[in-house]
Amino acid sequence: MDAETIAFAHRMFDLARSGDAGELAAQLAHGLPVNLTNDKGDTLLILAAYHNHAAAVTVLLAHDADTGRVNDRGQTALAAAVFRKNTATVTALLAAGANPDGGNPSARETAAYFNLPDMTALLDRPAPVPPQPPGQ
Repeated sequence: MDAETIAFAHRMFDLARSGDAGELAAQLAHGLPVNLTNDKGDTLLILAAYHNHAAAVTVLLAHDADTGRVNDRGQTALAAAVFRKNTATVTALLAAGANPDGGNPSARETAAYFNLPDMTALLDRPAPVPPQPPGQ
């Protein structure tokens, strides 16, 4: 990749870290790959979740970000959100189908290791049922 492309990618990762949901949405609408991954395997979703940016997470999920992707350490966005004790992000990820047992350590293992009973309770809730179109 050329220097300009690398600089652009770094700026996109910075948007996820800073939680700039509006700019992320604009870039995604212009073709930014939603599952863009940095040199550590972190996706935009993992970075937004780790840095407590529920709005950015929601934007990425609306563009079909892969909730099951793991970084080079085996961590998922859900495990990052659990570690950060971010109820809104955990809830959004679960509603999008994130697996509490995916990754290593998984979100469930992260909650147990750090003794986060509120997060464990969220993970143990039944998965939300997506709304069905009328007549089905």
